[in-house]
Amino acid sequence: MLIRMLKSLNLQTYIDGVLACDRRMLSKTITLIESSLSAHREAAALILEALLPRTGQAVRLGITGVPGVGKSTFIESLGTMLVQEGRRVAVLAVDPSSAVSGGSVMADKTRMEKLATLKAAFIRPSPSGGTLGGVARKTRETMLVCEAAGFDVIIVETVGVGQSETTVASMVDFFLVLLLAGAGDELQGLKKGILELADALAINKADGGNIDAAQKAAKTYELALHLLQPASVHWNPPVLTCSAREMTGIEAIWREVLRHREVLSGFGELEHKRRRQAVDWVWSLVDEGLKQRFFWHPAVKQHLPLILREVAGGRIPATAAAERLLFFLDNKS
Repeated sequence: MLIRMLKSLNLQTYIDGVLACDRRMLSKTITLIESSLSAHREAAALILEALLPRTGQAVRLGITGVPGVGKSTFIESLGTMLVQEGRRVAVLAVDPSSAVSGGSVMADKTRMEKLATLKAAFIRPSPSGGTLGGVARKTRETMLVCEAAGFDVIIVETVGVGQSETTVASMVDFFLVLLLAGAGDELQGLKKGILELADALAINKADGGNIDAAQKAAKTYELALHLLQPASVHWNPPVLTCSAREMTGIEAIWREVLRHREVLSGFGELEHKRRRQAVDWVWSLVDEGLKQRFFWHPAVKQHLPLILREVAGGRIPATAAAERLLFFLDNKS
């Protein structure tokens, strides 16, 4: 049954379409990746395996920022500039909040109207209704498909909050954190972990009467970064200012992305980083798969509610409850 379904999909048509950057086939391939049907997932895996030799050449850039920082305007300004330079740009979004709110399936395109109309640009929001792990897996695979299609800059945007920053940082070469000035304590609400992940910080909206505040904020963040251990011994994250609305400072940020790529490539660190990310990805998929199999197990489904009530009621300890649930996986009967 599964083999017949795979044959009916005509996988070579998908592969050839992606390599030719046929927008229709590119979108259909990504739809297969996003599907929860086992046949579609198997087909997507075979397509990705065939496309893999054509991946890995793009610049992978992750972008995050506090709410209201202007991520979409920044990405549109950067993407438009890169397209004008002759590059092809794909923008992907990681939105774990979509499982609760329905996400922003169309908002990514409506927020970047100018970029969305350019033939050398491709914008794909994350699928709604998934866990962070599931959304991240689909985004990683979509990134590879876009690379095979010839996009030489892949921008991954964190739409949600929280763990998504760490997730996006684990799949890109360069992680940019956008910040605002003039919002009181410059470091308030900014997690130390995000600063440690950053390859560069950029104070956005440095225009009009906000230029002085942006420069002061940049100094504050520079001092903060000196107290932290950089992610690479060969790279000290710079702090820059920019205005996505006025298109100032965007080119300087892009130059830092390219300089970072040149520096890390020179020491072999970029290749090592990508290899480590690929291995980490395997383990994250194994972890996700084990959790799925656990919750799908018939005995677990049957006994889980009762066992959790027993734990909540103080009648059995959590350790005993976990052992009992895990025992169902070993019981073949």
